[in-house]
Amino acid sequence: MLREVLEWLCIRSEGNYLDATTGTGGHLVEIARRLTTGRVYGIDRDPQALAIARERVSDWKDKVTLVKASFSEIGEVARQQQMPPLDGVLADLGVSTLELDTPERGFSFRYAAPLDMRMDPEQALTAEEIVNHWPERELADLLYHKAEERDSRRIARAIVRARPIRDTAHLATVVAGARKARGRQRLHPATKTFLALRIAVNREEEELEQFLSRAPATISPGGRWVILSYHSLEDRRVKHAFQRLEREGQFQILTKKIIEPTLDEIRDNPRARSAKMRVAQKLQAAAA
Repeated sequence: MLREVLEWLCIRSEGNYLDATTGTGGHLVEIARRLTTGRVYGIDRDPQALAIARERVSDWKDKVTLVKASFSEIGEVARQQQMPPLDGVLADLGVSTLELDTPERGFSFRYAAPLDMRMDPEQALTAEEIVNHWPERELADLLYHKAEERDSRRIARAIVRARPIRDTAHLATVVAGARKARGRQRLHPATKTFLALRIAVNREEEELEQFLSRAPATISPGGRWVILSYHSLEDRRVKHAFQRLEREGQFQILTKKIIEPTLDEIRDNPRARSAKMRVAQKLQAAAA
C-alpha cells in the first residue's frame, strides 16, 4: 500500500518523518526521495533488513538516519537522535518479506527450516523453545489467545506427542494433521500456529502496546500517524488506541473506515490481502 501510505502521510519536502518498522526500506526510500531539507529516520530490530535498507537509501544518505532498535523504543531513539517533533510516523506491522523468504529464519512453513522466528537474532527465545519445551496447556493457550486458533487444544496435544519437532516443515505437518476439516480452507492449516509462535517469540503484543503509548509524544501538532496491521487482534489494538486518543482530544481519526489494498495490489502482491491501514492526526494543543 505504498501509494496510500505516501498519500496519507502528506509528505512535505522540509518535513521530518519516522519509519518505525523500516524493514528493507521500501517506504523509507520513497519518503527520502521526496525530501529537500527534511529528514527521515528509520528504525528496525532486524540487522539484516537494516543493512539492505542502508544500501537502498545510499543516494539520499544525507537525509536519512537509521538506527537498530525496536519500534517500542521510539521515545528513547527520539531522545538519543535529538529528533525534532515529527510530521509523520509510519509503522508497517508484522513480518517482512525478507524474513518470510529467508528459509533459515524459520518464519515460513514453505521450507524445512530451523524453528527460529526471531526478528532480532540476538534475543534468547526461539520458536524451538516454545514448540519443544512449553507445557501442553501453555502451548494451547498461546495458540488460542494470540491467533484465535479454534483447534488449539488438539494442535497442542499433537505437538507434544510428536516431540521433538525437527523443523518448520515437520511442525506444519503435525498441525495440519491435528486440525479439523472445515470445508474449503483459504489458508494453510498451520498459518495461525505460525502466527501465534511468531507473536510470542518477538513479544509483538507488548512491543505494539509500548509503541502506541510512546509514539504520540514524538509527533508534532498536525502530524500524521499511519499504521498498517495484518491480523484482527493487532488491528483491534490500533483501533482502540486511536479511539482513546480521540476521546482525550489529542488526535483526530482520519480513516473512519479502514483503508484496504486495491484488487490490483492484491493480485500483484497476495501478501497484502490482509492489510488494514488506519490514520490519525495530532491536534493543536488547546490554548491556555
